[in-house]
Amino acid sequence: STATGGDPVWATARAFRAWLDAANGTGDAELTCRVLKLTEEAGEVAGAWIGLLGQNPRKGVTHTRDEVAAELADVAFTALVAIESLGLDARTVLDRCAAKVHDRIAPADRSTN
Repeated sequence: STATGGDPVWATARAFRAWLDAANGTGDAELTCRVLKLTEEAGEVAGAWIGLLGQNPRKGVTHTRDEVAAELADVAFTALVAIESLGLDARTVLDRCAAKVHDRIAPADRSTN
């Protein structure tokens, strides 16, 4: 169990949304910034991947797979906060998304059995 009641991802996303709401409000401009934050975080993933590959000869290899994964986790968490900021339950929305994806691959699962 953690300080967030044993459910740290979902509870922390909700708590962070509440913290942002208190600090910045909940108007459309703020919601826009929270959605656009995903683009910023995705750019950090791209930079980390480029750094992992050493694509920039001037810099060489600057990142590890763990660092790329951490940046990807930032994207995922930022998306959860954005969903919560829309007034929706992020876990429910993500569960629906997973079910939709599962339904797409379910026929492939059945054909291999």
